[in-house]
Amino acid sequence: MKILVMPKPIEGVPREELLQHAAAEIQAVWELYAQGICREFYTRANEPGRVVLMFECASVEAAGEALATLPFAQLHLIDFDVIPLAPFTGLARLFQAPTGEPAGKTQ
Repeated sequence: MKILVMPKPIEGVPREELLQHAAAEIQAVWELYAQGICREFYTRANEPGRVVLMFECASVEAAGEALATLPFAQLHLIDFDVIPLAPFTGLARLFQAPTGEPAGKTQ
């Protein structure tokens, strides 16, 4: 299952405290990458310094367990929006005949 992970700062946590633990956080994310859990990571173009992660896990719970290993999470410096993703099937409507049957199907 693909899971979009959007770390979000906890109100009141100073940026300096995050920076103090940044090297350990980066190392931990790299370890999740090496394990095949964190498949992709990006910087948000609209918010420099903010990161977005793409996980591949069996479940949202498994993603939460992986996130709990991160130093920022262990130190309660950040929280996460964890969003499970599924294949988009809306394009199937393009292949529907007006009656609701698949296009090209003849009787």
